[in-house]
Amino acid sequence: MSFRYLFPTVGLWAAGLMLGCPESPQVTDSPPVAEGADHDHDHGGEGHAHPSEGPHHGDLIELGNEEYHAELVHTEEAVTIYILDGAAKAAVPIDAAEVVINVLVDGEPKQYQLTAAPQEGDGEGKASRFELKDSALVQALESESSAPKLNVTINGTPFTGRIEHDHDHDGHDHE
Repeated sequence: MSFRYLFPTVGLWAAGLMLGCPESPQVTDSPPVAEGADHDHDHGGEGHAHPSEGPHHGDLIELGNEEYHAELVHTEEAVTIYILDGAAKAAVPIDAAEVVINVLVDGEPKQYQLTAAPQEGDGEGKASRFELKDSALVQALESESSAPKLNVTINGTPFTGRIEHDHDHDGHDHE
């Protein structure tokens, strides 16, 4: 083997190491988390804990790449959605009259509008809480086959979040 072929090959290899490879697209899906547990792991060098439930003890819905969260709380006849910050701690009042939950009922798409129910401190024309009294929506959310999704627009940006409702009711009470 001749060294005259080895040096250009080593040179190209070294140049590739110095220049680096193009960045891979970021994957935003996180690994599953055990119920009720916060966890830490690395997201591009920024370790942080994922909240496991909202301030109202409801199920969290991730909006965007954890830019915001929504919290779903329900009774046997009503559903409430709270819009929260990325840490799922503080209310985020938005300029919207409603948010929408899309579900499948017996294989057919159905849409439910939850109307604004402003909380104290939300500000004029804004709301961080949305409600609907509809036992059919509650039943749809309890169905394993409903594939529920929340649609909300925050500051002009539309978000869709999968509702992954906890179907194990032994650990909590529907007030």
